[in-house]
Amino acid sequence: MMEYLLKIDVALFYFINVGLQNPFFDWFMPFITERNHWFPVWAVVIIGLVWKGGRKGRTAIVLIIPLIFMSDQLSAHVLKPLIGRARPCVTLPDIHLLVGMKTSLSFPSAHATNFFALATFFNYFYPKYRWWYFSAASLVALSRVSIGVHYPLDIIGGAILGALCAWTVIALWKVIEQQWERRRA
Repeated sequence: MMEYLLKIDVALFYFINVGLQNPFFDWFMPFITERNHWFPVWAVVIIGLVWKGGRKGRTAIVLIIPLIFMSDQLSAHVLKPLIGRARPCVTLPDIHLLVGMKTSLSFPSAHATNFFALATFFNYFYPKYRWWYFSAASLVALSRVSIGVHYPLDIIGGAILGALCAWTVIALWKVIEQQWERRRA
């Protein structure tokens, strides 16, 4: 069963990485996957939360810190070494590699984990804009396959892990908030 699943994973990788190759994706996917290109977006989000978000916005900003710490550490420093899956750019022939060779481990994708953690988290606090959060997270996740550094299952695993991290932080916040309210009453 696992062998069959991995064959499908490789076939989907080649479909996305080679089959969907085109000049626009060759430019856009490396751009969208670069973390530094997201800093202006996050700066606007943080400023908006501070300026217009009120208590809920400030709470969200504070909770983002442990959320990203948890999602990044679990994906990059716990699960990747534990699972030990090599990247497709290391193991597969004839791929369309759009960035420098990455030799670090592959599963789960830390980009997917972090972006889906944020999407799930912001969906809880501000569900009106969920389409934007999950579109951005999906686009970044797809870019990781498109540029040749992750398999689709790395992305799916990262998305699930990110959502679980977000729900964990939210659940812990609810417990802390309830305790705080009881003490104030």
